[in-house]
Amino acid sequence: MTTTTNKPTDISLDELWDSAPISERIFHLDSLSHLPEAARRYLHYAIAPGAKLASAVRLWMHGEIKLGQKWHHFTGEEVICWNRGMIWRATTWMQCLPIWGADSVVDGVSDVQWKILGLFPVMQANGADVTRSGAGRMQGESVWLPSVLCNPDIVWTEMDTEHVRANFTALGEQAELVLGMDRFGGLERVKFLRWGNPEGGKHHYVDFGGVVEADGTFGDYTIPTQLRLGWFFDSERFESEGEFFRCTLA
Repeated sequence: MTTTTNKPTDISLDELWDSAPISERIFHLDSLSHLPEAARRYLHYAIAPGAKLASAVRLWMHGEIKLGQKWHHFTGEEVICWNRGMIWRATTWMQCLPIWGADSVVDGVSDVQWKILGLFPVMQANGADVTRSGAGRMQGESVWLPSVLCNPDIVWTEMDTEHVRANFTALGEQAELVLGMDRFGGLERVKFLRWGNPEGGKHHYVDFGGVVEADGTFGDYTIPTQLRLGWFFDSERFESEGEFFRCTLA
């Protein structure tokens, strides 16, 4: 079980990025020989042979986020450091005023907040439920750091020729990540159970995920670059009330 505290983290993106261990592990195709065919196809597509298996990734993005019933344009930056957690910082606008937001879970410390002009809070949350939800977010965002899905503790199960399930632990939380892909191994869908309360009320596990609309290659890695994400994925409720995040990597 993940330990938590109510004290927000004040670690910066740069500090988290600089703390990532340097990996000397190399990706070899023969290391996939024991995996189901769909898992081999995905990892072969996502990682170039001979690549160093990264332990962290830094992303810049823009898109739309749904706050209340309205969509708002945002720009953001994120660092995922697999052994510690993630930090996402973003800026959006309401009535011509900038609102700065942050979502982080690092070393068991969680924090979500939005502030007008970076000064006046409009939303803030932390604690055990937020930490568990943040761990779930990082489970899904492993597709932006596919090297971690080469770890030996990942248990792969082929569901059919187009879907594979990865079971693993991220930040002390069990993950069951379902990846849908095309015949080449490119991702089309991501789905997992995430702790949250999208209806309000008590937190519980809810289907979360989204659609991959484009991907791109950055050095030795090919990752999703355009996604639509939200709650109630794979149901009629996704587009009507669950979808709240649309992003494109810069």
